[in-house]
Amino acid sequence: MSRADLHIHSNASDGRYSPAEIVRMAANAGLTVMALTDHDTVDGLVPALAAAAEFPALTVIPGIELSTDTNSGEVHVLGYFIDYNDSEFRTSLERMRNSRSNRADKMVAKLNELGCNVDLERVKEIAGKGALGRAHVAQALLEKGYVSSFKEAFTKYIGHECPAYVGREKLTPSEAVKLILKANGLPVMAHPFTSTHPDIVIRDLKQVGLVGIEVYYAGYFSAEVEVLLNMALKYDLVPTGGTDYHGIDANSEINIGSTDVPMENVEKLIALAKRRGIKTCSRS
Repeated sequence: MSRADLHIHSNASDGRYSPAEIVRMAANAGLTVMALTDHDTVDGLVPALAAAAEFPALTVIPGIELSTDTNSGEVHVLGYFIDYNDSEFRTSLERMRNSRSNRADKMVAKLNELGCNVDLERVKEIAGKGALGRAHVAQALLEKGYVSSFKEAFTKYIGHECPAYVGREKLTPSEAVKLILKANGLPVMAHPFTSTHPDIVIRDLKQVGLVGIEVYYAGYFSAEVEVLLNMALKYDLVPTGGTDYHGIDANSEINIGSTDVPMENVEKLIALAKRRGIKTCSRS
């Protein structure tokens, strides 16, 4: 049976496993389609696509996840089939990663003021060559015992409106959609319920080129899925899905491929890419 997971992270951003390991895990889980969607970086795509050569039954879609802000909360935009060699696209990503690094400095300073003795060098060590992000700060908090889970780090300290939260330079959702389109990709809104008013955001993004929304997502209840399916129908968007796998916290994460994503929707996304003349081959 065909299976897909269109939302997976590697240690090129804030996941635990290397891109090659992610591809191997996806193949071992029986997936036939996966997308690597690291935060604000495409550095993991070449090694992921190279690793895919060992697994001819697995299609690897080159992707990305861009973080944006609105007045009603964070909005993340996934990009599929992106031209990860596009120089303008890579320059924009580099600027965003620099902003991530500056934010990490400020968050660590705030945590220390709150009595959480987190070392910035340790945070950078955890990140390694990956794009420095809040997930790495969360891991440092977990290591030191200040929180009991990865999720608690966000809800107690570094999530939006929490005491150690620091904003950073971000695109608007519309800018993210346009950036992905310029990189010859297909923009899809990730986990829409992180926004307070997803219907309004989806309506506005559809007007600038959004092609899909993430309907099938880890932790979503059937009623939430139904709401999002109706939105996808209303705005003529492809209902996609994935696990948002990072591999950081086994207590709160589900495994790669554990979200049931209908293959007919994955095929719609691939068909749309082909109609637009976008390369869909999974080999580097």
